[in-house]
Amino acid sequence: MTAVVKTIREISVGVYDGPHATPELHDEGSAVFLGIPNLLPDGRIDVTAARWVAERDLAKWTRRVTPQPNDIVFTYEATLNRYAIIPDGFRCCLGRRTALIRPDPSQIDHRFLFYCFFSPRWRAQMEANTLTGATVDRIPLTTFPEFEVLVPDLQEQKRIAAVLSAYDDLIATNQRRIALLEDAARRLYREWFVHLRFPGHESVVVKDGVPEGWQSATFADLVEINPRTPFIKDIERPFIEMSALSETSMVIGNPSMRVIGGGAKFKNGDTLFARITPCTENGKTGFVQFLEDENAVASGSTEFIVLRSATVNPWWVYCMAREANFREHAIRSMAGSDGRQRVNPKCFDQLITLQPPQPVLAQFEQAVKDSFTQIETLCNQNEQLARARDLLLPKLMSGQLDVSGIRLHEEATA
Repeated sequence: MTAVVKTIREISVGVYDGPHATPELHDEGSAVFLGIPNLLPDGRIDVTAARWVAERDLAKWTRRVTPQPNDIVFTYEATLNRYAIIPDGFRCCLGRRTALIRPDPSQIDHRFLFYCFFSPRWRAQMEANTLTGATVDRIPLTTFPEFEVLVPDLQEQKRIAAVLSAYDDLIATNQRRIALLEDAARRLYREWFVHLRFPGHESVVVKDGVPEGWQSATFADLVEINPRTPFIKDIERPFIEMSALSETSMVIGNPSMRVIGGGAKFKNGDTLFARITPCTENGKTGFVQFLEDENAVASGSTEFIVLRSATVNPWWVYCMAREANFREHAIRSMAGSDGRQRVNPKCFDQLITLQPPQPVLAQFEQAVKDSFTQIETLCNQNEQLARARDLLLPKLMSGQLDVSGIRLHEEATA
């Protein structure tokens, strides 16, 4: 690969930062106030817990720049090395500590530049130019335009980007399938166990809100809270950080392997519920099904509450823990004097719910178990795809791999 070193200034229309303040924010609105929490480490934009700017305020907060498709937004303070491409149709304004690069399409392919930011060469440059402050690290935006990237000719850039984006497109497809599968399971839970429209409900007598054959109970009657889990000490086992849990999905991020005696202990079929603010307020919850050995035990953060099925089943427990009323009940119990409030696990002794009859639970298991299994399979596929992409990326960016034989779509149709 023949390539030349160019600065960000040379390959971009400009670098723009956002407002150094925060507007009045809403749970819905005209445009996303795009901040650090919305930029994921893998380059995706997550708006599930986004705050929004009202239409009437948007002109003020886009005075410096209005993000447009193919811009690359990035973080320059506190949490560094977060990057994402602004997609078509996405309305947003830059939040605090975020900025954007507007690539010059005559100089560089925006997807190629995006992948450059994940290369070892770029990360080393970022590390060398990071200023360590009393509270946060930052990259000076005044010198950022002089940072350098290795740039091959435009067609070669597009070929490299096409190879890497093929992996990301497959990952994105799997992520959409995961979201649909989980959404369907949670909708079914709500239909059967919240709205009580379970199979055969038409012929069941309901008295005082309790269908015949069901029983009023507390959540703690049906589920073990932080159960004792025997384990062998002083061996390496999977460890789950709080950051591995999602606010919207059952998927648990890749565990590390550690020798740890303390912390939460859990096994396949358990649900992990974050008990510390702000994680609980955001609903961080995960379903454990990544252990290859069904008898294996993993460990994790001391800030997890482990929920294990006793008289119901694991799929019911997870879906229940995702319900808004469950989270609100937990949040109301939070207390603490060290500035970090935590859920009181005893609060579930007072959370009233219904014990469904076993035939209904068995039907629910039959309806959703395969979906949970498919989600784990898709997660494993995505891990393999991500590993393959990450192995290819530095070799493609450094020219170790020849991409001249790859035909782009526009070449194939010419």
